[in-house]
Amino acid sequence: CPAPALLCGFLAAVAAVAEGGRALPQLSDDIPFRVNWPGTELSLPTTGVLYKEDNYIIMTTVDKEKYKCLLPLIASGSEEEEKDYKGPTPGELLDPLFKQSSCSYRIESYWTYEVCHGKHIRQYHEEKETGQKINIQEYYLGNMIMKNPLSEPGSQELSCGYDLLLSLTQIPTKNIEGQMTPYYPVELGNGTPCSLRQNLPRSSTVMYICHPEAKHEILSVAEVTTCEYEVVILTPLLCNHPKYRFRASPVNDIFCQSLPGSPLKPHNLEQLEKQQEMLKMPFRRVKEEEMPSMKEEKFSSIHKPVAVGSHQLLTVGTTHISKLTDEQLIKEFLSGSYCFHGGVGWWKYEFCYGKYVHQYHEDKESGKTSVVVGTWSKEEHIEWSRKNAARTFYLREDGTQTVRMVSHFYGNGDVCDLTDKPRQVTVKLKCKESDSPHAVTIYMLEPHSCQYILGVESPVICKILDTADEYGLLSVPS
Repeated sequence: CPAPALLCGFLAAVAAVAEGGRALPQLSDDIPFRVNWPGTELSLPTTGVLYKEDNYIIMTTVDKEKYKCLLPLIASGSEEEEKDYKGPTPGELLDPLFKQSSCSYRIESYWTYEVCHGKHIRQYHEEKETGQKINIQEYYLGNMIMKNPLSEPGSQELSCGYDLLLSLTQIPTKNIEGQMTPYYPVELGNGTPCSLRQNLPRSSTVMYICHPEAKHEILSVAEVTTCEYEVVILTPLLCNHPKYRFRASPVNDIFCQSLPGSPLKPHNLEQLEKQQEMLKMPFRRVKEEEMPSMKEEKFSSIHKPVAVGSHQLLTVGTTHISKLTDEQLIKEFLSGSYCFHGGVGWWKYEFCYGKYVHQYHEDKESGKTSVVVGTWSKEEHIEWSRKNAARTFYLREDGTQTVRMVSHFYGNGDVCDLTDKPRQVTVKLKCKESDSPHAVTIYMLEPHSCQYILGVESPVICKILDTADEYGLLSVPS
């Protein structure tokens, strides 16, 4: 068993023992489990596998420590909920998105994609010509006149008919990160005529996929056949429907809470984890200048790619900083001592606010290769901001404005072999609402050789966006 011996024995006992003699399903290597110790406050997941309060067992360690362990309902529970579901249809769940006239954007190296939900999909590129005149090249990949009238938002009867049609057939799925994931399709036609298809209009299928922490982001845009497109949108709205529910991980959690008189986690397990951590220390190859300070040792990062099939699209880094308060975290971030990290594959990225943007590669044999993408100069940024929008705004329903994004210029990076000029990067800081207060999404684009765009989205940024001055510079909220 790859897990510590105590956990292996614990899981074996879970498979064999039940409070009151209840029979439990046999555990299998095909269904991985993980024991969590949430402490006194337990908030059960609202997505993924299901839990019921009466589906638990009482476990006792060799030291007479007692724990109430809540077990997940594997396949049968999920199927049962889908069968009994009487809530809104997927079309009704998405209806607010269509009615509020919201749009989602995706920036790629040349094209920008705009999805105005239930209205149109636009692909465009902007170029500034001499005299600051803006030249726009654009195509509509689908318009509000739908290919399938049943899927037209705004018509509740037709939407219900489309939902009924889906309920009578198998829900379509798409390979997302190696998992066949259900999606809700909305088909748009009447796009810009396509010269490669006898001027037939372009058309698209928008695939809405449940993701509980998403904000209706465009995950991917693909041209599946000539002038016919597939657009994948991540939205939390579908997650209330069990047939579209996000399956966050193939690992099933067992939540164990201590009973009165027992520690939050078994004493032997605590000791074992400390011993394992100490065993790792001698094998860490860290240069002296890279040794973290005591406060930085509180940070640990997990980087996870969001991909469709084998195509990497975004890099999501989730940072857990349980020992820092919000105010401390903001101060650390604005001082540049708490840095965001992201990236998978060869290059990874480090962003330290008001200091620098690095891309780096770590190799066991050759060590760390680092490239300075850009360094901070307040004077250079202010000069840049006089010619570019340092702040973009969002108009609230009450007519007031709030800052939606700030852009910062980091220049004077390492000299680029292709241009013989220093690298430079525009860092776009956006708010990312999330149940996890320390989640961060980072992506790097290169629209021109050695001129980059670094997108950074985090709940930390949500708390300070409104402090942005005319140059987009941020400060600790008063």
